[in-house]
Amino acid sequence: MFWFKNAIIYRLTKSLAWDLTQLQNQLSDCAYVPCGQQDMSKFGWASPLQGSNLLHFSVGKQILLVAQKEEKILPAQVIDSELNKRIATLEEKEQRKLKKTEKQILKDDVVMNLLPRAFSKNQHTALWIDTEQNLIYVDSASHKRAEDTLALLRKSLGSLPVVPLAFANEPSTVMTNWIAQNSLPDWLIALEEAELFGYLENSVIRCKKQPLENEEILALLQDDKKVVRKLALEWEDTLSFVFNEDCTLKRLKFADVVREKNDDILKEDFAQRFDADFVLMTGILTKLTQHLLDEFGGEKHRE
Repeated sequence: MFWFKNAIIYRLTKSLAWDLTQLQNQLSDCAYVPCGQQDMSKFGWASPLQGSNLLHFSVGKQILLVAQKEEKILPAQVIDSELNKRIATLEEKEQRKLKKTEKQILKDDVVMNLLPRAFSKNQHTALWIDTEQNLIYVDSASHKRAEDTLALLRKSLGSLPVVPLAFANEPSTVMTNWIAQNSLPDWLIALEEAELFGYLENSVIRCKKQPLENEEILALLQDDKKVVRKLALEWEDTLSFVFNEDCTLKRLKFADVVREKNDDILKEDFAQRFDADFVLMTGILTKLTQHLLDEFGGEKHRE
């Protein structure tokens, strides 16, 4: 099961029809195919559920997709070593220095010759579509990786009108008040980790294993000297996470009591366990998103 470790959340600005038969056909056009001998990389949809031919997994109004990226690993020093040998041999043979364009042609040839022997690195990115709330969650800490995955979905569907989810009240201001005024919501606990930012001097202070009620930290938050732009939080008996001022969630860690809820399902019933865990995870993240929207004044109004 793809338990999300991060979540970059996007708002679908227009409702789409999610016909699963049609979706399967659309995803098939961009299905992942392993790299051939001369391919540097491949990117496409893989089956979320092991052993299934479907390129999506769905329960109710929730759909899970997985993008797979394969990249050949060719260390620069390996290419350079082989290239330098070839350049030296050719220059000695022809008794002249090679031009820049000639070296580039040689380099391309070196890469093509090394590719069949190169190792591959595979990366999977899970994407969850909440068709009921019109939200898309991408399990990534990198905005570029998330955008690349959305671009693949856009290519598959033909269009994908999305914008990053944004809250009405400035997250850094709200988080600063939570710590400075000891006014955290009842359902949240601040962990001993935060990142403070000073706009005037463009400075960053990272606190780890540091109680945030510490007098020095509180002094920094007074008189607008610093703001909290990252904060480690815990929703007790549910999960912990780092909340960022750009509304992204990093280092999601579901509590053991949550992950063990479906332990009564036999390991052989892989599909049933996958289904149950997916329902559990999406239910929790849906509630978390709603709680955060409530705490940050709802969704930011867009013109």
